[in-house]
Amino acid sequence: MGDKMINKELKNYIDNYVLTTYKDNIGGHGCDHIRQVIDRSLEIVKEFKLEVNLDMVYTIAAFHDISYKENPDRHEELSALYFMNDESIKNFFTEEERQIIYEAIIDHRASLEYEARSVYGKIVSSADREISADNMLKRSYTFQRDKHSQENPTQDEIIEYSYKKLSSKYGKGGYAKMYYPDKKYLEFLNDMQSLIEDKNKFIEREKELAKNL
Repeated sequence: MGDKMINKELKNYIDNYVLTTYKDNIGGHGCDHIRQVIDRSLEIVKEFKLEVNLDMVYTIAAFHDISYKENPDRHEELSALYFMNDESIKNFFTEEERQIIYEAIIDHRASLEYEARSVYGKIVSSADREISADNMLKRSYTFQRDKHSQENPTQDEIIEYSYKKLSSKYGKGGYAKMYYPDKKYLEFLNDMQSLIEDKNKFIEREKELAKNL
């Protein structure tokens, strides 16, 4: 299941006019992350044999963080509105499909207080979860560094912010939702929880990874 099953005109538009807008997004939410979410979304569809519209899956993954730079706290709502206001994208979907895409973009957030409203929201939410502990630590470090840049934080402070955030998200009983927990995710979660349970190990690992950021 690959790009050949996705509308070529749609993919061309997204790759050339949507993904390029991510270059200014805050650390950890740039184009590399979006491409990973696209790939993971398609991977989840294949592994769990989900009967879905791949054009919709590709589009949801591509738009899900597009407004992160504007307001991280409300980015899911703003990204959904950005999608709805995109005149070019309207040519590829029915009104009903656009509504489902809109809701799925909103529903991707890990801290969502309700269950995603459709299989599409569950796919992108699951695909948005990281599958590499090292990548997660690097993304978290750059995100916290950028988020608190005006405070001029020390490295220790950045790592403390990162530890608290990742503990609440991926620690035992953490809030991160995962509707399709495949082997890759379960291995990642085990690695993350091992680091979270040993804070000194977490700090050492993130300091080492931060040398190249």
